[in-house]
Amino acid sequence: MRSYGMIILALIAGISCKNVASEDRNDENEVKAEGIVYEEYSGEEPTTPEETELYQPVPPKVDPFENNGVPSDAEVLFNGSSFDQWMMVRDSSEVVWHLNEDGSMTVKDKTGDIRTKKNFGDVQLHLEWRSPAEVERDGQNRANSGVFLQGLYEVQILDNNDNDTYVNGQVASIYKQHIPLAMASVPSGEWNSYDIIYRAPEFNEKGLKVKSATITVLHNGVLVQDHVEIKGTTPYIGWPKNVAHGKGPIKLQDHGDNSRVSFRNIWVRELQE
Repeated sequence: MRSYGMIILALIAGISCKNVASEDRNDENEVKAEGIVYEEYSGEEPTTPEETELYQPVPPKVDPFENNGVPSDAEVLFNGSSFDQWMMVRDSSEVVWHLNEDGSMTVKDKTGDIRTKKNFGDVQLHLEWRSPAEVERDGQNRANSGVFLQGLYEVQILDNNDNDTYVNGQVASIYKQHIPLAMASVPSGEWNSYDIIYRAPEFNEKGLKVKSATITVLHNGVLVQDHVEIKGTTPYIGWPKNVAHGKGPIKLQDHGDNSRVSFRNIWVRELQE
């Protein structure tokens, strides 16, 4: 049998643990009651406007329309003149897609995806794309392509005009992960635009993801993805994967079904924290 002394000690320990747990809960409640606190706005409150005025750092000047509507600090990836910034994904060879007289390019069926020669992390990306005016097939086989950030995370391109499909695979979806907030496509055969703000994922020294990628997408100026979390790769079959990686290319897809998607006016701005 236990001695009375041991029983009393156990009771005291139990009460102490309960008190500590209760104090922890009280601390949590205090934090919740206090809400978000900004350290730089704590302490004695300023009494003059000058005390809250900052003059450094001075933001760099950017001309938003310097180069035919392209921001002055942007890198032009395709302006219709050549494929100099691109290569084939399969073997890093020269691009064999169609270079059109109107300053666009069109997927050459069954030749494979293309990617930028340069790798990127956090970016603002602008591109314009067009489905064929001559509508063929339906579902996922009508003007299907995609733009992949870091070569891994797809924003879907598809002609969804009078063409229903699974909504997490429709136009402007983050493929198989996020349904767009709206379907903002123009009529088939006209030019669509995507403006994308992308923040890359982060991995620790063990190769574990410690911060997810996020993406915001405007389709023809309409917000369709609002700073959503990318939960991993965007495969056709299976779950998202999160293998550690660094910067990666921007990739455009050849869906292999004669989708005949065209692209033009592609530029990117690398973003800083």
